[in-house]
Amino acid sequence: MTSAAIGERPAGADHPQDLSLREQARAIATGELDATELLEATLSRIGERDSELNSIVDRFASESAQMLNEAPEGPLHGVPVAVKDMFALPWRAPRDGSVGNVTGVEAGESAVYRRLRDAGAVVVGVTNMHEHGAGSTGHISAYGPCGNPWDPARCGGGSSGGSAAAVGARLVAGAVGTDGGGSIRYPAAYCGVTGLKLTWGLVPSDGYTHAYSSMSAPGPLCRDTGDTRLLAEALVGRPLEGRRAQRLRLGIVPDFWDDVDPEIAELCQAAVDELCEAGMAVTEVHLEGIEHARIATVLRLWLEDAAVVPPQAAREHEPDLSPIGRALSKYRSLIPAEALVRADAVRATLRRSLVEAGTQADVLAWPTVAAPAPSIEDTTVRLPSGPVPADYANVRMGGIANLTGAPALSAPVGLTRAGLPAGLHLMTQWRDPERLLDVAELLEQVTDRRHVNAVPPMAQATPV
Repeated sequence: MTSAAIGERPAGADHPQDLSLREQARAIATGELDATELLEATLSRIGERDSELNSIVDRFASESAQMLNEAPEGPLHGVPVAVKDMFALPWRAPRDGSVGNVTGVEAGESAVYRRLRDAGAVVVGVTNMHEHGAGSTGHISAYGPCGNPWDPARCGGGSSGGSAAAVGARLVAGAVGTDGGGSIRYPAAYCGVTGLKLTWGLVPSDGYTHAYSSMSAPGPLCRDTGDTRLLAEALVGRPLEGRRAQRLRLGIVPDFWDDVDPEIAELCQAAVDELCEAGMAVTEVHLEGIEHARIATVLRLWLEDAAVVPPQAAREHEPDLSPIGRALSKYRSLIPAEALVRADAVRATLRRSLVEAGTQADVLAWPTVAAPAPSIEDTTVRLPSGPVPADYANVRMGGIANLTGAPALSAPVGLTRAGLPAGLHLMTQWRDPERLLDVAELLEQVTDRRHVNAVPPMAQATPV
């Protein structure tokens, strides 16, 4: 086993697939749980529960069974996991939430697949995602929209919404997503799970459709910090040792607390108060250039896409895109080169600001999303300033971690009165995801795990 400790069993874990990721790994290792039975139960539950959510878009029982038969005795031996539709598998090419990816990635062994395989995990399915990763809601996809386990009529998030929704609905205990502009953290907040964007470049990018990106990084989505740590260790290929978070300094960035839904702000502030009472020193931190983070994130993402996708391939692919996808494709070609220079000037400023912030605080905190998950039919969110598209509200909150390349995490902090999750965003310096996991774990401890053990109504249903 790794450094991740075995945690408490969540309420209602009456079936093997209700166990946490690390409980499944421990039970298989000790012989208490048969890995073949767990695989079959997982595939069965996906078939029974996922029709409302549409979080898992492809399953492959025979290939998963073969992967299990050949699985080494690693820390995730025999544990089923799902991966986002952006990674090559030996038997399946990624499709990027579209009819097909335009980056030329074919079936094969992606780095993420190899890391999971070498840890003994079993890839049980491919998760839904926003078309080409170009959205924070998940309501646009060639596979159809991805719903939310707390309310299937609401968005599961984007672009890694399928991974978050599948974990939240207890279809799998862990899933892999990617994050180019908040795409792990927004779905984690919407679905009430823990999502970690790793430092850019920490995981090899071969076999990944957006391997060209200087913004995007993979990461785990799991129910709690212990599971997230265990799956992250498999992805990075090294232990992520836990430390005492009480000695760390928590920096509140006031700019990100403005114009936030009052219930979301209240839940996140309560979490900060709990961490303060647990012993963390809390201070305000201001980041130079933060007001330009949203536009710089959008420009950087789109200009990188424009540079890697051949114009002819983009034109041929356009008829298969959604109307919004076609519009974005045309918009990308109209952005002047000067915009890249300006975006990178903002990026450099933010990187310096983050380093300077490290002299005042070890971990920075603010709400992950400005409002709860919107409806699939209308992705507008209501903020104190008025109604705005969810993407506009979200990218403001998450893009800074992608521009700087720093690791960032969303931790569950409770439910609104309408029963929708909220998440607290944590960010730290390069190559130090342990700090984020330590703070999130402390938050779980001081809240008696009530947020991470909360189960959506649909996940409480007894399988047929």
